Amino acid sequence: MSDLLERLRERGWRMTSQRRVVAEVLDGDHVHLTADEVHARAVARLPEISRATVYNALGELVSLGEVMEVTTDGRAKRYDPNAHHPHQHLVCSGCGLIRDVHPTGDPLAGLPADERFGFTVSGVEVTYRGLCASCA
Repeated sequence: MSDLLERLRERGWRMTSQRRVVAEVLDGDHVHLTADEVHARAVARLPEISRATVYNALGELVSLGEVMEVTTDGRAKRYDPNAHHPHQHLVCSGCGLIRDVHPTGDPLAGLPADERFGFTVSGVEVTYRGLCASCA
């Protein structure tokens, strides 16, 4: 069973066939699908699943904190199931491909105390940009 499916079972999320298919489609490393891509892959597994059902399931997964919405450069929102595994993103500025990366070190180390303006920082999001091998 996937990490996402296991987490959802532990939370007692009602696992209908439609919700299960959405969770299965999102399973894996480096998964950053748009809602339309999730729907297309879900339809391949469960032809009767509606677009509205996919959008509703994605919204619930985001609300639960089990999936993250990732938006880059005004492109369509993408859904990342690795919400419980700290990581950053590497984004191709050509085709929009997103990969999870795990840089070493504390990302807050680059933000001096006098640049925090009294904020108590609770999280850091770093996005690395460039061209993927296909676009380069």
